[in-house]
Formats: sequence, C-alpha cells, structure tokens
Amino acid sequence: MAAVFLLVGMLLQFFTTITGIGVNYGMTADNLPAPSVVANFLKTQTIFDSVKLFDANPDVLRAFANTGISVSVTIGNGDIPGLTNTVTARRWVEQHISPFHPQTKIKYVLVGTEVLFSKNDDWINNLVPAMRSLHYALVKSGFPEIKVTSAHALNIFRRETIPSLMRFMIGYDQSFFAPILQFHQRTKSPFMVNPYPYFSPDLSKRLNYALFKPNSGVYDKYNRKTYTNMFDALMDSTYTAMKALGYGNVEIAIGETGWPTQGDASSPFASMENAISYNGHVVKEIVSGKGTPLMPNRTFETYMFALFNENQKPGPLVEKYWGMINPDFTPIYDVGVLRNGQSTPTPATPAPSSKNFCVPKLDVSNAQLQSNLDYACGQGGIDCTPIQPGGACYEPNTLRSHAAFAMNSYYRTKGQIYFSCDFAGTGQITTLEPSYGDCRYL
Repeated sequence: MAAVFLLVGMLLQFFTTITGIGVNYGMTADNLPAPSVVANFLKTQTIFDSVKLFDANPDVLRAFANTGISVSVTIGNGDIPGLTNTVTARRWVEQHISPFHPQTKIKYVLVGTEVLFSKNDDWINNLVPAMRSLHYALVKSGFPEIKVTSAHALNIFRRETIPSLMRFMIGYDQSFFAPILQFHQRTKSPFMVNPYPYFSPDLSKRLNYALFKPNSGVYDKYNRKTYTNMFDALMDSTYTAMKALGYGNVEIAIGETGWPTQGDASSPFASMENAISYNGHVVKEIVSGKGTPLMPNRTFETYMFALFNENQKPGPLVEKYWGMINPDFTPIYDVGVLRNGQSTPTPATPAPSSKNFCVPKLDVSNAQLQSNLDYACGQGGIDCTPIQPGGACYEPNTLRSHAAFAMNSYYRTKGQIYFSCDFAGTGQITTLEPSYGDCRYL
C-alpha cells in the first residue's frame, strides 16, 4: 500500500502543468449534483478537458456551454436501425446538436455502445450505414468538425494471444471491422475501444500484470517487445488487428477504461488499492504521451470510467462503484486528476464522530441484506464471530440484525469513511447506539 501512496504523490507532481484527458459522466444515480455544478467543477478543479455522455441529455449539454470542455454524446443501440435513413439522421442532428453546438463544444457522436457485444444482428448490420448517415447529416447541417464513431468492447478478437498475432474475429473482420475502419479513415475519425483489464479472464493469475505492478511480463517473440502491463498489450493488439486489415493509420481513442473500488464476494479484485494502482498508471501513461511498445510517443484520446459512482445502476454490486469523485466533489481517491493538489487517495471529508454507526435502511430486502452480510464478513480484518452461534450478537438470530453488525464492522474497519456505509444505497449512518446487552457495536 505504501507504494500506492508513493505513486499518487509522484503523479500529483507530474500533472501540475499537464492536461489532456477525459472522463465518462454517467448519471444512473439519485444523489448527483446538478449538471451546471458538475461542469464548473470539471473546468475549475480537474485536468479533465472532455466528457463523454451515455445519451444526449439537453440539460447536460446546456450546462457545458461556454466551458471550453468538449462533449461527446451517445446514441442508444436501439436507435441505430432508424438512423440509417438520412431524413431521420438530419432530424436527429436538428434536435440534439443544432440547439447546442458550438456554444457547447460537441466533439463526437457515438453511434451505439459495444454493439458487437450485444449479438443483435439488426444493430450490428446497421451500424456502419447509420454512422455514414449521421456523418452526412452533420456535414449537411454545417458541422463537419463533429466526428462520428462507436465504442467497441475488446471481445472483438479471434482468441487471446500475443499482440503481434491478434486479429479481429473471423466472420466480422471483413464484413464489420473493415467497413468501420474504412469509414474512420475517410472521415478522419478515431476507432474507439474500451480496454478493461479488470474483465480479463484468469485475472487472479495476472493481477499484477493488469495493475502495472512488478511481474515477469509477456514477451512477444514476433515483434520482439516485452509487455509489462495488460493495458499496453490490449492497445497494441488493437493496432495489430487494424494494421492487418490495412488501416494501421487510423487513430485509436479509448472510450472507457477504469477499475472499481468495491463489489461483493463475486468481485474480489474490486478495491480502492487496485483502482488507485490501475487508474493512476493509466492516467500517467496517457497524459505523458508515452505510447506503447508498438506505438511509442503516441497520444490516445482517453475517457476514464467514471466520474461518479452510480447507485441506481442495475446488475452486480460492482457495477455501481467505478467512480473517482463523490457527489460532494471530494475525491473517492485522487490519482492526479485534481488541480488543487490534494494527495490523499481516500475521501477528503472529515471522519464522522466516533459515536456514528452504520446500519441498514428500513426498506432493504432480505436478498440485499444477505449480500451485504456476505460481502462485509468476506473482507479481511472483519471479525464476524460475534454473530456466529454462541456469539454475543447471535441473538436475535435474524438476517437484519446480523447484517447490521457486519455492515457496522466493515464501516469501522474502513475508517468510518461515509461511502463505506453505502452498500449500494442500502446503508445509513446513525448516531443511535445499536448495541444491546452483551452485544457491543464497536
């Protein structure tokens, strides 16, 4: 952990005068500040010079007017087939771009998200036609500077291998990726990918490789490069696959990359320390322009994932905890993206009083209580023996009582930082003493 704190200190010095990185601004939450306040915070307090939205929310677009921050908007996958019609595309531009640009500096229109991953043939087959139609509509509307792209998950390769042998999937290489890359080459727009080492198979065996920590590396005997981290390998794999189709000169942008800070028992590598290590090294690589072994000194336009945690996001608990900034704009952790020189990787909010406790909210389901119990007791340093049979807090033998004890123990062990009592929005901090009889909530 000491190495992580040292990394943060080095990054803060390194980024005092360098900017040039973006962030994903998701809003699937019920506790986020107003977009205008977010825009001012990004402009005045961070090095982020661009944001990527997952829609074309007009309130957000208005909020970023005259800030100098570039904005990318996203069209939902379900809208792809209809936008192959040029009349529909022109109408979309009139409704979602013309009222805001150039006061709001819209840079990209993303057509869908990870479309190939959806396995929806209607979306996949219509992606390139929709991109062409929107490009035509933007040009005809007088916005040729706004580029069209689409973000792709990196499940697009034939098989996992060394970067020099990486190729796009058979059946999609010529029919899907070649037309996309031809479009990008013709329109001078970037091919956008979402590299996520966190989702790599066998992560437990390659954790240090994914986190930029010391490891034996991977030697590619064909390009004679040694890869010491998975991020570089993923980027060079993308470049190699593009080059094999004859499009090695197309720019590559990173639509999303990041690491979660917490999850449940099914997400053992989601932690604050790992998020600091991965995101810190990625930010350092990107803003330094270091490039990769096959693309030295190359700059990749990058959008970190994500600005905020999103407590209303569906799916596993880990999906809610990718944020870097709290709703009150204190850092969940800082890897050099703040301008004010804060160096702590934990929230800057004062620690709550020692008389505060973490307990479940009243309307929490049994399924969520069980998930909270399993997660808290599965963490190192949490003593759950008092709620085992014979323990001082075993009675009353109810799920709610046991979960409350475990959640409070987790909260205390994590330094009573307020987000440690979040538990996907099911925890609350109280000053009411929950101890009873011989059962003491520490």
